Parts: sequence; C-alpha cells; structure tokens
Amino acid sequence: MTAATHRIARPARGFTLLETLVALAIVAIALVSALRAMGSTALASAELRDRTLADWVAHDRLAAYRASAGFPATGVHQGRTRQGPLEFQWRERIASASNRSFRRIDVEVMDTESGHVLARATGYITRVPQ
Repeated sequence: MTAATHRIARPARGFTLLETLVALAIVAIALVSALRAMGSTALASAELRDRTLADWVAHDRLAAYRASAGFPATGVHQGRTRQGPLEFQWRERIASASNRSFRRIDVEVMDTESGHVLARATGYITRVPQ
C-alpha cells in the first residue's frame, strides 16, 4: 500500500477564513440595523416628549381662561412660556360663537426654534350671568 491510498482522516480543526469573514459580515449588518433602530426610537421619544409638553401648555392656557371670571374679548394673543425644560411659543385666537354668551378659543403651541406647531386645543368660555 502506498501513502496516497492510506490517508488517515483528520477531524476538522475549526472554521475556515472565508466562513469567519461571512459570519463577521452578518454580525456587522445586524449591529448596524440595531443601532439605527435605537437612534430612531430615541428621536421618536424626544418628539413625543415635546408634543406632550406642548399639549400641556395648550390646556394650561384654556384652563387659565376657565379659572378667571372674565369674558375675553375677541382677537389674537400670543406669547412664550416654559414647560419643563423647554420653551414654547403660543398663539390664541378668540372668536365669537353663534351664541353671544360663548367665546371659542383656539390655542396653537409651537416650537420656538422652528415655529412648527406641536399641539392644538380648542375650548369654549361662557359669560357668567350676573
């Protein structure tokens, strides 16, 4: 028997270089997708926080009118306020309703930097009978 016909089978010793490179490429792609997902989640969370705080500002403006005993004049009012760590710009439009004893108040709350409307709220105020 010659040496060529009597080869002894050796057990496999590990992964080939090609298999290792393919595995690393797959892991790298998975990590990049996970990082993108985490980034978009963080952005969505910040946007949700901003919109929630802006909604609180809008409802605070309406609550201030409800708490006062006055009957507001029609017109447009605007200003700035801070809610939590952020500063917002608000605009109110006070209009007459079909019933003269009511006023409709539309509040818009915007981001001070971009002017983008983050929240809107509408409420009605009644004239207190005397």
